Amino acid sequence: MEMSPIAGADEVITRNRDQFLRELVSELANVLESRVGLEAAEGFIARVGSQIGETMNEEYRTIFGTEALDAKQVAQALVDLKSRIEGGFRIEAICPDRIVLTNSACPFAGQVDGRESLCMMTTSVFGRIAASNLGYARVEKTATIARGDPGCRVVIHLTEGEAGREFFG
Repeated sequence: MEMSPIAGADEVITRNRDQFLRELVSELANVLESRVGLEAAEGFIARVGSQIGETMNEEYRTIFGTEALDAKQVAQALVDLKSRIEGGFRIEAICPDRIVLTNSACPFAGQVDGRESLCMMTTSVFGRIAASNLGYARVEKTATIARGDPGCRVVIHLTEGEAGREFFG
């Protein structure tokens, strides 16, 4: 039986595949946060982010034609990957002891509001790529859209310290 489109649906329902997937991930994060708590939810999302980071790291190594990216290439790769998923990251600084990135647009769009565990995807992907290439990374989110800040600021420390989540190469 062939069905015709519902009259008027396009004016009311604007959801496409991208919006649907953002909602899906956001609601999964919400369920995790409410059932197991923020810390455990971040742990689950960190695991996924780490696996995605490993795959993307290999892709960027291939693109740059190297077995290990340097700090500038790591920063470029992180900005590029976020750009591909509609994030608004840019490089603020590349220093011997840290890479600082800022962000004006979350890939999760409005679905990230109040879903701090989703930030763990960025933390894990960034941490995995940086540590795999530079030996060590400690990712600190000093501002996030999810917490209500106007933008994100992510510091990828390349030396050990207190704040942030550690990753080892």
